[in-house]
Amino acid sequence: MTATALITGASSGLGAEFARQLAARGADVVLVARDQAALDALAADIRRTHGVAAEVLVADLVEEAQRERVEARLADADRPVDVLVNNAGYGLPLAFETNDIEDEARHLALHVEVPMRLMRAALPGMLERGSGKVINVASVAGLMPRGTYGAVKSWVISFSRWANVRYGEQGVTITAVCPGFTHTNFHERLGLPPGEEGISRWMWLDKTFVVRAGLRAAARGWSVSVPSIRYRALVALSRILPDRIVIAAASKGR
Repeated sequence: MTATALITGASSGLGAEFARQLAARGADVVLVARDQAALDALAADIRRTHGVAAEVLVADLVEEAQRERVEARLADADRPVDVLVNNAGYGLPLAFETNDIEDEARHLALHVEVPMRLMRAALPGMLERGSGKVINVASVAGLMPRGTYGAVKSWVISFSRWANVRYGEQGVTITAVCPGFTHTNFHERLGLPPGEEGISRWMWLDKTFVVRAGLRAAARGWSVSVPSIRYRALVALSRILPDRIVIAAASKGR
């Protein structure tokens, strides 16, 4: 039977790349995001290129009624979802003291409450079937102090590590994928034109590589995946350096 993958934040960036790579592997996809036109275009391209089913589900996941439609789709026993990719997210400036607190609360909800609720909706069916995968797109920011973005991603990583052990023996794995700076439109959405992030060229990753590494880690049942040796080395170094030095280094870019 053909597997089905539901991907949030699928209209662009890593979400769209996860959808394309999963479709290339033969999975039907359910594409979730706020942008109807972008989802429709991606769905049409996936159907044409890969010959799989591509369902569009437009939702603002922070809005309760819209999120509940996605939860219902994940819990639908007649149309089981085999792979859940929690990818939806965005960043905020590091100046917490001047950020609008409502923006911060929405940011917290999207990165913590939303994936928690979606996992809770998907897990019972996966456990009953004895198989399933959850891929939580986190960040290396969750492995070192970096404002509220690092804090919310830290929750995602910690929960994924626990849940992968808790449910792995029952056939359901949970993997946190922790990329570093990746070429997508993420930084443009923060108001930074391409090339003005202040980050050295060697630190940038390609989204195709990140997604391929994440899918490989999920297939192996890993709890955490940090794509690229350079970022694994930086994470290891951050564990032995004083916080002041780590925070100064992690504060570069947006």
